[in-house]
Amino acid sequence: MSTAKRFNRLELVQQLEQLPTISTSNSSQSLEEHDASYWMTSADTDRRNGQYDNALRHYSRALELDRSLVPGWLGQIQMLILLEEYPEAELWARKALELFRNHPGLLAGRSQAFCRTGDLRQAQALCDVSISQQGQTAYCWVARGEIMLARRDPVEQYCFDKALQIDADWLQNLEIAAIYLHYSLPAKALIHCRSAVEKSPAHPYCWYVQGSVELTLSLTRPAENSFRRCLELKPNHADAHRALGNLHKGRGFFSRLLRRHT
Repeated sequence: MSTAKRFNRLELVQQLEQLPTISTSNSSQSLEEHDASYWMTSADTDRRNGQYDNALRHYSRALELDRSLVPGWLGQIQMLILLEEYPEAELWARKALELFRNHPGLLAGRSQAFCRTGDLRQAQALCDVSISQQGQTAYCWVARGEIMLARRDPVEQYCFDKALQIDADWLQNLEIAAIYLHYSLPAKALIHCRSAVEKSPAHPYCWYVQGSVELTLSLTRPAENSFRRCLELKPNHADAHRALGNLHKGRGFFSRLLRRHT
């Protein structure tokens, strides 16, 4: 998808121009209106359900109401990376850094965006600055881990472990798993998926991602169990239904093929 198309669809460029300097009080809001905190919470919920497009819109809505929300800027950048919109992510990180100079998380976001476009020199330089700042976050180490991974440097595991020491949230595990999948390393991704499931066994998205990675590794029986558990927790999970249906179709095909040749 082109930059222009993404921006036209989400109206992010127009929103940036219209961002207020400071959020207004929500004490007089009508029932139909919501404050920035509401949209940030909505974005986090969508992110934890793997609905990255919706999360991106909600981070953007929060920033319309309060441009001082660094987590909103950072969330927007991270969603663009997860949606594989790397030039846009770099642009928004650069815009955010104009407002919050040398913010470690925003530097890490720009670093990761450069890493995804193959510019490891700029990615490394930005990441080094990010790590050197006070107030570094888990994401700074996640970005560093990805750069090490792109360089085929085994210290990547240390960086990801460092990130999880700072923030052990299961979402960190799933987003680290997504990085391993980007570099076609599903076995390492599965380790983090299983950690996420251990930390949050009641969250359907953990089971869905685990099932998807297991399927990538041809672990069909464990994948089926993961998808079924996802559906027990969220019966209307469309992607899990589809994955399970495809598994059953495939099993039927191979069973018929086996009978044909015996």
